[in-house]
Amino acid sequence: MHPASARAAEGLDARFASVGDDYAKLCAARLNIDMTRGKPSAAQLDLSNAMLNLPGNGDYLQADGGDARNYFGSVQGLLEARVLFARMMGAPPERILIGNNSSLALMHDCIVYALIKGVPGGAAPWSAAKSIMFLCPVPGYDRHFAICEAYGIKMLAVPLTGSGPDMDIVERLALDPSVRGMWCVPKYSNPTGEIYSEETIERIARMPTGAGDFRVFWDNAYGVHHLTGRPMEIANILELCEQAGHSHRPLVFASTSKMTFAGAGLGLLAASEANIAWFVARCSQRSIGPDKLNQLRHVRVLRDHAGIERLMAAHRKLLQPKFEAVDAAFARRLQGKGIARWSKPLGGYFVSVDVHEGCAARVVALAKRAGIEMVPAGQTFPYRTDPRDSNLRIAPSFPPLNDVSAAAEGIAICIEYAVAEHRSSERKG
Repeated sequence: MHPASARAAEGLDARFASVGDDYAKLCAARLNIDMTRGKPSAAQLDLSNAMLNLPGNGDYLQADGGDARNYFGSVQGLLEARVLFARMMGAPPERILIGNNSSLALMHDCIVYALIKGVPGGAAPWSAAKSIMFLCPVPGYDRHFAICEAYGIKMLAVPLTGSGPDMDIVERLALDPSVRGMWCVPKYSNPTGEIYSEETIERIARMPTGAGDFRVFWDNAYGVHHLTGRPMEIANILELCEQAGHSHRPLVFASTSKMTFAGAGLGLLAASEANIAWFVARCSQRSIGPDKLNQLRHVRVLRDHAGIERLMAAHRKLLQPKFEAVDAAFARRLQGKGIARWSKPLGGYFVSVDVHEGCAARVVALAKRAGIEMVPAGQTFPYRTDPRDSNLRIAPSFPPLNDVSAAAEGIAICIEYAVAEHRSSERKG
């Protein structure tokens, strides 16, 4: 062996032994920390506890005089609730629908209705086609991918660039008539924290597509979930599509699940008038209407967009220290070693980590053994397969701050151990 190679090998072996000691100490600490899902903490839920007393006894009348306790009003939701969220959704109230607590349910139903009935601008139901495909920016949201997989929609992975999906690839693939849609989390993306640039959004709005009924599922789940005092803004996809002559292209989703109560929030959909009418007609067959009392609660507590901003500022004060703790732990143990890169999101709920290729699954296994639960490696890719086995998603929101710090330190140790182990194996092989 060349002397320089021998010295490098000795250094690697010494480093492997050192981080092995650190990992043994980590396991001995007997941690029990869940870093799997981006759930609000109890302290965040407490911010909306006023809703538990609303609407009060006798306070059940809608703005139009209707009784929210009864069958009354439109499937589209209360007008006052649609007015409340108009600015957040970037659409006028008549082009907004408010459902029950899950925006994911609205996305699911849009897919199912498109498969069974087709969509405005389409000649036939999507299910009549021999093949249906969706473009999936990666890493992405596993539940989007799960919907496609459940209904046999083939997923085409598109890499993210730091300012949105690689639009050269998107524009090329979208010319295939079998490609009927695209998933997007355009602001503080899950899990990368990506913020789509204006150029990216403009290209999505105006690009030619092979399918005349192509839909962009624009999941703006984190639109008001800032982690700094300087909120980031993105271009309005609804307006840009309308200007480009593709007004029916975007379906914009959001929810209050990470604003008020995760289990009792509101799902929101904004779209063209034709798309809203289409969805109302479809869902009118499955429900007489959403939970209007819950919509009233949100109106009474949030009141207006300024109220939304005040609530989200309170969330930021609870969340920001946890994200700073993750970054600090990673910087201490990983900075400058060339074994991992991690996001420093300006909003949202996740930190995305890219480790040495072939090591992500091992990191998750090591962390689990040490009492730190993480999302399985590959979960952020279609079919749960990361071709590089390198991406990890970390959710710091739910555990207490001390646990977040301990878990981040532990994950960093696991990354060091997995990479040292991998390199040692490569050298011996």
